Amino acid sequence: MWMRLIPFTDSLCEEQDSKTHLGWKVRREIKMPANQTRSRVRERNNVLNRPEFMSLNQPLKSGSGEARGTARRPPQRQQSQNQQGANAQHESPENNKERKELPEEDCMQLNPSFKGIAMNSLLAIDICMSKRLGVCAHTTSSWGSVRSMVKLLALTGHGIPWIFGTIVCLTRSNTLAGQEVLVNLLLALLLDVMTVAGMQKLVKRKGPWEMPPSFLDYLAMDIYSFPAAHASRAVMVSKFLLAHLVLAVPLRILLVLWAVLVGMSRVLLGRHHLTDVGCGFALGFLHYTLVEMVWLSSNTCQTLISIGTFNWSPLY
Repeated sequence: MWMRLIPFTDSLCEEQDSKTHLGWKVRREIKMPANQTRSRVRERNNVLNRPEFMSLNQPLKSGSGEARGTARRPPQRQQSQNQQGANAQHESPENNKERKELPEEDCMQLNPSFKGIAMNSLLAIDICMSKRLGVCAHTTSSWGSVRSMVKLLALTGHGIPWIFGTIVCLTRSNTLAGQEVLVNLLLALLLDVMTVAGMQKLVKRKGPWEMPPSFLDYLAMDIYSFPAAHASRAVMVSKFLLAHLVLAVPLRILLVLWAVLVGMSRVLLGRHHLTDVGCGFALGFLHYTLVEMVWLSSNTCQTLISIGTFNWSPLY
């Protein structure tokens, strides 16, 4: 009996051992993919496996020879410094002087003069005051209810109405003295329009309130802010009429007041700065002075009228 049981138990143990061995194999096979994925993730996260660090993992091909060669070669930074030093020696003394002058220019830019500071502060005050005085710039402004009246006042100083009005009066005038005054006035208006338009194109200063110019402004080439064309024209016309027309004292006062209000209306509308209007007043007085210096005589005016009307009889 005992001899029979022993082989049976041995066979049972062998079967159990084989089953446990198979079980471990299955477990190992099941666990292998997880371990492989972990190892792959570790390899990816390893910094030394990146392409830029692959050379650190590779062994040197010729150990002593390259080591000696690299020891003899200076680093790239030292080579670039040596090259810069050699180039600096070959440079001319003029270039060295220019390099020495550059820090002084930088200091001048960082530390502007008193004149520059004064000019910048005055421009800042001009912009601030002009924006505050633009009370009729929009209909929603503080004085937006009188915007239409201010625009009508500014229109009286526009160049197009004055040029066309002078031409109409010239065609209906029958006296030589009246034609002489009107021809010179027309030339003064054309001079004012061309001069102001040229200066505005050169300076290209924008107004305190950015607004698109109107159709009449495009016709009169009054697009930019500096100098104020309305102010220049108003001063020139008022000075011209005061010099060549016999007017009563109240009319003279009203004419001067009209010129001042026309210039200020452009500031109230937000079209010009205060300095633009001031320079416009000075430019208008200069235009009047130039017209008086080159005043055209009656005969010259009649010649110009005949050329303009295609009536050649006065020329013969």
